[in-house]
Amino acid sequence: MIQEDLIHKISSALKALGIDGVEPMIEFPGDLTHGDFATNVALAGAKVAGTTPRELAEKLVAELGEIEGVEKVNIAGPGFINFILSREYFSKKIQGVGETWGRGEKLKGKNILVEYAQPNLFKPFHIGHLLNTAVGESLSRVSQFSGATVRNISYPSDISLGVAKAIWSILKNKKEDDLTIDAMGEAYVDGTKQYEESEEAKKEINAIHTALHTAEDGDAWRVYQKGRALNVEYFNHITARLGSSFDHMFFESESGVIGKEIVMRHTPEVFQESEGAIIFKGEDYGLHTRVFLTSQGLPVYEAKDIGLLSLKFEKYNPDLSIVVTDVEQKQYFEVVKKAASLINKTWGDNSLYWQHGRLRFAGGKVSSRYGNVPLAEDLLEKVISIVSEKAKEEDPAVSEKVALASLKYAFLRGGSGKNIVFDFEKSVAVEGDSGPYLQYSYVRARGVLDKVKNANDGSFNVPKEVSNVERLLTRFPSVVARSADEYEPHYITTYLTELASAFNSWYAQEKVIGSKYEAYYLQVVRAFAHTMKNGLWLLGIEAPEKM
Repeated sequence: MIQEDLIHKISSALKALGIDGVEPMIEFPGDLTHGDFATNVALAGAKVAGTTPRELAEKLVAELGEIEGVEKVNIAGPGFINFILSREYFSKKIQGVGETWGRGEKLKGKNILVEYAQPNLFKPFHIGHLLNTAVGESLSRVSQFSGATVRNISYPSDISLGVAKAIWSILKNKKEDDLTIDAMGEAYVDGTKQYEESEEAKKEINAIHTALHTAEDGDAWRVYQKGRALNVEYFNHITARLGSSFDHMFFESESGVIGKEIVMRHTPEVFQESEGAIIFKGEDYGLHTRVFLTSQGLPVYEAKDIGLLSLKFEKYNPDLSIVVTDVEQKQYFEVVKKAASLINKTWGDNSLYWQHGRLRFAGGKVSSRYGNVPLAEDLLEKVISIVSEKAKEEDPAVSEKVALASLKYAFLRGGSGKNIVFDFEKSVAVEGDSGPYLQYSYVRARGVLDKVKNANDGSFNVPKEVSNVERLLTRFPSVVARSADEYEPHYITTYLTELASAFNSWYAQEKVIGSKYEAYYLQVVRAFAHTMKNGLWLLGIEAPEKM
């Protein structure tokens, strides 16, 4: 890439001027009128060179000489160096854009696991799972697109006090023969209420919880196995609807057994006994002290996560294990990671816990059938109905694609850890900052290309001026590389929105079909369509053929 050529040239110029210890950085200027690339190396190296940034910039520019693909180099402000690329560079790049445009090798040879969409069995998939799935899917695709071998895994919570509450209610109300996802959701709400209000119910639910950990035969175990199978089937259905699939599922019921054994084996060198329980003294490391085994000897989430690490690394030996979590679990996973590092350094070094923010809705709450958290499918159906009504869309498949684009774009437009506000009206709009706007822009480009089936791919006239859409198109591989390097999909959402805006402005101003530049302009439209389709795929959004 030309960025690497520029860095090499600047490094050579610094060396020729006898300046050591300054690392040149190349970036895209925020304003396209400032050039195609910029560097602040003169500001960073002025003190070392014993001169002003402006004077050093002038010396560097003189030393750089001619650079292939660069038309002009100028100095701005106190000493920024801006590079303006040639028309030939852009024309050549645009003609080379194809279906694999943007793919890279930044992560080639890396074995990456992405763990996301961790459902709580015996409860319906809620909006937190929907958000988690959207983020995890995009992280997976960005890593795969950048050359890594990626495996998607999920970690369902299939054995917990919550599961015991649901099973208790199912047995108490004789609902086993009519077991459905909705019935299990209702049972969970009822069991939670009775657990808090009735000491007798609490005692019975705790007994079920203990029996599940030992796989004790009986009514509770029978209902558990039946409900677990239904929940796994439901999970596969809804995640497929969201565009995700998984290479493997690890379950808490299996990780808990292994986690307990590991914790016991590393007591007292890593863990300590405290009032009958086994704890990790996180305070010794500036973290929280947390229980890993209860006084009854049952593994809690912390111990189960240790067991999960053992299972994941034994099966896949990943170079990196990415776990997508809620930002409110940040401190929890800091403790888990520290404890894991003391047991097996590789577990800690090769684990990244990626936190997304919390989701809220503009204008207030969304109703929920069970508990306080809206369900994923209820939210999706509501957005689909808004799309169908506003766009007068009669095709349910298209409405669903647009609805998913609305949700996923809103979830991915902010960086890690940032809270998300979902505005129903703005998120479904086909203009401005939204997923449907990106889809609409793609459909518009495809419509132009469909009108000209036999476009000339040979020699053609090229306009003298380089358009903003051309300048932005050539940045796509760099944006993908940065997203892969920092594990931040929001760079792609920001880029695609800016690109779509530039394309629509350009298309409104230029006559494409019938112009003396028609053949080249069609290349630009084709390059835009490829870029938008690949960018949307990286966000987990489908590029529809019509809207």
